[in-house]
Order: sequence, then structure tokens, then C-alpha cells
Amino acid sequence: MTQDSSHYFDWAATSPADPDILRSALERTLENYGNPSSIHAAGQKAKKLLEEARTSCAKSLGVEPGQLIFTSGGTESDHIPLLSVLTKPAKGKILVSAIEHPALREECAMLGRLGYTVEQIQPDKNGFIQPEALAEKITPDTLFVTVMAVNNETGCIQDIDAIADAITRASAGKRKPHFHVDCVQAAGKIPLEISKPGIDSAAFSAHKICGPRGTGLLYLAKPLQSFLVGGGQEQNIRSGTENVFGALAFADCLNRYYIRKSDTSDESRLHFESQKKWTNAFISELAAIKGCSLVPSCRTEEAFADRFSPYVLQAAFKNIPGNVMVRALDAKGFAISTGSACSAKKQSRPILQAMGLSRDIQDTAVRFSFGPLTTQQGIQDLLAAVQDVCKTFA
Repeated sequence: MTQDSSHYFDWAATSPADPDILRSALERTLENYGNPSSIHAAGQKAKKLLEEARTSCAKSLGVEPGQLIFTSGGTESDHIPLLSVLTKPAKGKILVSAIEHPALREECAMLGRLGYTVEQIQPDKNGFIQPEALAEKITPDTLFVTVMAVNNETGCIQDIDAIADAITRASAGKRKPHFHVDCVQAAGKIPLEISKPGIDSAAFSAHKICGPRGTGLLYLAKPLQSFLVGGGQEQNIRSGTENVFGALAFADCLNRYYIRKSDTSDESRLHFESQKKWTNAFISELAAIKGCSLVPSCRTEEAFADRFSPYVLQAAFKNIPGNVMVRALDAKGFAISTGSACSAKKQSRPILQAMGLSRDIQDTAVRFSFGPLTTQQGIQDLLAAVQDVCKTFA
């Protein structure tokens, strides 16, 4: 890794690539260049590599290989199950949390313009979706429910298991709506299990955990009818020539960085525990800066210590606009952001707005995000830089 990567704190937008993993995947792809759908020897060699990658991903995630679909990234992995509602005989209701990534929030809005009933599930003041409050909104015509596992701006860890149970109970005796989970900010960061009954699909993205951009995974508990069709690849769910390079690289990234709840002593789990200590120390120091507010404020409370990802942290600095803080730190060699890179050019902060935060907080909030290669020294350097910027604007 380059020296600058130790001062990179925008992992929630994208991660530095793992050079060893990408080189290995490229070398294997160069040697096996055939189209996996071709029946000749070159194609079948590529097909064998693709299926080996799928099996490796399945082992990491704790699911069956046949439940995994390779895609072009997290957005497509979100869209495939969502757009499957277009194959249903009648339009119905879609429930989407108000704190979703734009990949889902905006696509749900598009379906609303097509005549579907789209209802947002509001979080509480701390950014959490309450399972029973969601369940109360389920009606017989509800087709789809989506809640992300870890929020990309605040780091809130949603209780996906409890939400899945609440949806199942609310649907007793009638058709259960499809429950989708965006795991893009959770995979490789927090201990995770997706094979929980009641979770119908989940989205993953390689470039958030040191893999290549343009590669994703979709977990499907059982097959669905895709709205987009074509050549029939990936079980006729995601047509298009398969990206063998991306699949191989993603498999190795998951093998190296993914943390299952059942894992207790692997390297990724050890880094997770270290990151919790470093982030908690960072939070304590930030809270001591005059004019700094943690977002949400409960982030400093012991009762919420395990309800946030240690890899995503939001804070607001009074009288310092978020984009000014970003530029000031960038000038010192530190990369942070004001929120989702997908919405960087927009002035609105819909996630913070949904949490009922003031306009001042929305305008001055910035995001610090970390990853498997983050170091304690790097975070200490970041803290010193933030303190210096705050003194300048005091």
C-alpha cells in the first residue's frame, strides 16, 4: 500500500485495492480467457474458474453456491430483486427505510412514479428502524421490504434478524413480502450471517472490501423471476457475459476479510476488535472538541456501543460546513467525505433529515470511514488534523 493510504478515511465510498488479490485474479484470467458460456475447452476452463469462485464465496458467506449470483456491483444486486416486483400480476406496496442508500431509495421512488405504492419507514432519532413499527405497515398487498444492514453515513447496525422475524410474524397466514438487505457496508466489516430464515436476498459489493469496482454478489434464498432477461447466464437472473476476473477477486476478498458471526479467532475478527477500540478512542477525543457533535449523539453512550459499526462514524463541527472540513483535511493529506459518494453533488442529506436532525447539523456533518487496512497511528494522525482545523475556525 502507498503511504497516502494510511491517511485514507473514505472507505465507505470505496476501498484501496488489495494488490495481491487483484494480481492473482488477473493472472488466472489471462490464462483462462474463454467465455464461460462457450462449450469448447477454453470456455469450460473459464467456467470451472467461475464456479470455483462461486463455491469459495458461498463458503465465506455460509450459504449454498446455487444461491449466489454474480453482478456488476451493489446497485445491480439491489435492483434485481426490487425490479422483480414488475413481474408480479398486480401492483402493490413497497416498504423502504428512509435511511437507505440512493441505489434503493431512488429506484423505489421510480417505481412509485410507475404506480406502485411506496411507503418509507422512518427511523427513530438515533437512526434505527424499529421492527414492530415496520411490521405495522405490512398489508396484504405488500410486495417488497428493504432495510440496509449498516447505514453508509451513520454506521447504525440494524437488527436485521429481528426485522426478518417481525415481517414473518406480520405475514402469518398470508403471502410474505420479499425482504431484501443491502449488506454493502456490512460485509467484511462487522460479523454477519445472511442465511437467517426470513431474509430473501442480500446485496454485496467487492470494491468496499479491497476488491475491484464493477463486481457484486446477490444472495437469493430461493430463485426469483428477473425483470431483465437476455442470454440466460447466472440462472437466467443476471444475463450478460460473466466477469471471471471480478468473481475470482471477490472470492479472495471475502475469504480474507469477511467475518461471520460464528468466526471467533480469524484475522478479520481480530481487526474488528482492534478497530472498535480505536474508533471508541477517536470518538472520545472528538467529543472533547468544542463545537463537535457526534451523529447521532447516542454514539457516546455505552448502551449503544455495539449498535454501530466501528468502520463508519459521522460528526458535525459547529460553524464549519461539511464541504469546508473535507477540503481542509484534504489539503493536509486526509481523505474523508460528507456522506455517500453517489450523492456527493447533492446538497440534501436525506438520511440525517429522516433522523430529524437540524439543518445546521446536516450542513456541518462529515463522515469518517475506516477499513481492514486502517491503522491506529493513522487514526491518531487524523485526530490531530481535525483538531488543527477546528482551532483554525475557532
